[in-house]
Amino acid sequence: MKNVILLAVVAVIGFTSMTVLKPTTFKLDATKSTIKWTGKKVTGSHWGYIKFADGQVSVENNAVVGGTFTMDMTSIDDQDAKGGMGDKLVGHLKSDDFFGVEKFPKGTLVLKSVTPKSGNDFDVKADLTLKGTTAEITFPATIAMNGKDLSVKASFPINRTKFGVKYGSGSFFDNLGDKAISDDFTVDVDATATADAMPTPAAVAAPVVKKKKKKKAKTVAPAPASGK
Repeated sequence: MKNVILLAVVAVIGFTSMTVLKPTTFKLDATKSTIKWTGKKVTGSHWGYIKFADGQVSVENNAVVGGTFTMDMTSIDDQDAKGGMGDKLVGHLKSDDFFGVEKFPKGTLVLKSVTPKSGNDFDVKADLTLKGTTAEITFPATIAMNGKDLSVKASFPINRTKFGVKYGSGSFFDNLGDKAISDDFTVDVDATATADAMPTPAAVAAPVVKKKKKKKAKTVAPAPASGK
């Protein structure tokens, strides 16, 4: 009986001391987040930025369990060519030859899985949507949490032809010569997200232990004395 009581006490203490982190949403701070793009061609390269529109990352038990990022494709710019040449390049990138931003003003990245490697390094699998086409991509990322702040850094190539952007691609057109443009363009992501409050642990409720009612001892009336 004593052993049963002891086990019950240990179980109660164990359940009471267990904690789990509540699911927490970190909202993207677009003012502190950047997407840099770099495209290459036979005769050189160009680079610029695309702005984030919004985004959020879901964290549970100290692990990223989901997230969605939206890019404002109308914001694409070029930083290496200024003036008329730069304006012409940006106009071409916004046209139907490339990203068709008038019809497809937004791009999205939806996280499907985030697998830890070591430390703050992870392998990410996500669905990327550009120009109305969705394709799965995988890339390495560094994700770090510091109190209410979460940071994501990643650098990876994107094959534009998977999203119907085939202009100047040697994979689809012959005899392009020095007008050929690489199928891959590289993005460098530096994103910051913030939670409304610190992720706080929530205590797991202790199980209710019902006490057994003690049985009352029966009172036995004394036998009547026999007369002599």
